[in-house]
Amino acid sequence: MLDLSTDKVAQVIVRARELESRTGAWELPDRRHPGEETADMVLEALRNDPSRLALASFLHEMSRGELCQLVALMWVGRGSFDPEDWNDALATAHEEYATAAALARYLLEKPLLAEHLEEGLERLGYSVEDVEADVR
Repeated sequence: MLDLSTDKVAQVIVRARELESRTGAWELPDRRHPGEETADMVLEALRNDPSRLALASFLHEMSRGELCQLVALMWVGRGSFDPEDWNDALATAHEEYATAAALARYLLEKPLLAEHLEEGLERLGYSVEDVEADVR
């Protein structure tokens, strides 16, 4: 099913978790519009964060096919697709995102990326502990 190296998935999970823990990513207040925080405002504030730059760099080194699989895995993890619908999830990722850059940007915008990827691995029958063991 998953044709993407689980080592690469684990690297993305670890880097996404670092970003989320370093920044309190989705809890930053917006000083311009108190009480009206949006994902776009938070992403703007995090644009130059070293953890975000490391994740972005890693994603940009991946091929479009690998990124499509990563997006499909995230969708399975968040419940947008069932594991048995893997091929549909993968086809949708290929149809909706024409370039690797668009796929990487989409993934960088996801505040629960690490959690969704872990859940996706589990739903596809992979042991998250085994996948992440070599990266830690």
